[in-house]
Amino acid sequence: MHIFLVTLLVIVSIGLIVIVLLQSGKSAGLSGAISGGAEQLFGKQKARGLDAVLHRITIVLSVLFFILTIAVSYFSL
Repeated sequence: MHIFLVTLLVIVSIGLIVIVLLQSGKSAGLSGAISGGAEQLFGKQKARGLDAVLHRITIVLSVLFFILTIAVSYFSL
């Protein structure tokens, strides 16, 4: 049981890293810092569908990560 949970934890961890890296940042360096106020005032024109899906997948994977971490620590005793 412990080996299965650790393997699943590694898979979820790698998936969480990949999903977080796929998400777009809030600002794009110095140009994002300069134009950030304008984007908040006038709205940002970009596809929101993919960002919403990636955000939900991130939430699911992070919850799974914490549950699996607690389960691995419980079963390792």
